[in-house]
Amino acid sequence: MKSFKSLTRRAVLGGIAAAGLFAVSGLPGVPAHAQEDIDTIHFLIPGGAGGGWDSTARAIGMTMKQEGLIKNDSYENMSGAGGGKAIGYLIETADRQENTLMVNSTPIIVRSLTKIFPYSYRDVTPVARVIGDYQILAVQPDSEIKTFEDVLERFREDPRSVKIAGGSVRGDLDHLVPASAFRAAGEDPRQVAYVPYDAGGKALAGFLSGETELLSTGLGEAIGPHRDGQLRIIAVSAPERVEVLPDVPTFKESGADIDFANWRGVFGAPGISDERKQAFATKVENMMETETWEEIRAKNGWQNLYLPPAEFTEFLAKQEEEMGELMREMGFLR
Repeated sequence: MKSFKSLTRRAVLGGIAAAGLFAVSGLPGVPAHAQEDIDTIHFLIPGGAGGGWDSTARAIGMTMKQEGLIKNDSYENMSGAGGGKAIGYLIETADRQENTLMVNSTPIIVRSLTKIFPYSYRDVTPVARVIGDYQILAVQPDSEIKTFEDVLERFREDPRSVKIAGGSVRGDLDHLVPASAFRAAGEDPRQVAYVPYDAGGKALAGFLSGETELLSTGLGEAIGPHRDGQLRIIAVSAPERVEVLPDVPTFKESGADIDFANWRGVFGAPGISDERKQAFATKVENMMETETWEEIRAKNGWQNLYLPPAEFTEFLAKQEEEMGELMREMGFLR
């Protein structure tokens, strides 16, 4: 059985190598004259304001507009059904969504497997994988918990006393990653007391109000509050310490040998032309080469993980297979 560590190294970090082998403008069978020009993009965001999908969509749109890659950008937050409401809307209104890009991430795989919604990545159009965002575990600034080892000690005394907030449903990433950390440390991941919220912004608000003592979320969502002293990050799911958090240990250093990066990418409506799909992907690729994007990426601690349409689709199929194996092993799927 594949481990969580081997899954992420192969299916997520391994994609970096593939990303460097392809460029949309040079794909065989896609002549330059077939590339459409797109000057307006509407971003559909499956969660609320302040979450990872929201920040990624707005970073992409702002960069594209600032760099002159598009003239107009607009944003629509559509929470509900673990992201399923936005996916369903994109499918049902596809005939008028040719300028729309929906931001999504690993949960489109996980929530399809768990039947939280009846859709999968196959029902929309994969355009490009863009970034990877490490997961973190955070505590209140004045918490007695200083390290993940402290969390483990408390968990071993009373698992139900360790309540962790996350911006996704049970069995999804904000739950799956800390559960995997407990499992890697020799504990029962099914004993984790996980408190789900609809999107990262609401999870952060609930955590900051004192509803839970710990928060599981993406590094990009937590780095600002960490710097502002609103919370304190105690572990990160990177293979080694990250540049933006040099004083924060990895889960591996803290006794749980895992590493994981949650990819985020963009999807078009079902039925858009191959030319339009490639044009969208080219916009994304060109955007990621700008200084504006690099500043945003570095500030948020994101990793560039670009993949064009065909390779992105292959990656999704592989991750679906391997995530399914992992989740069955951990008891999240039968």
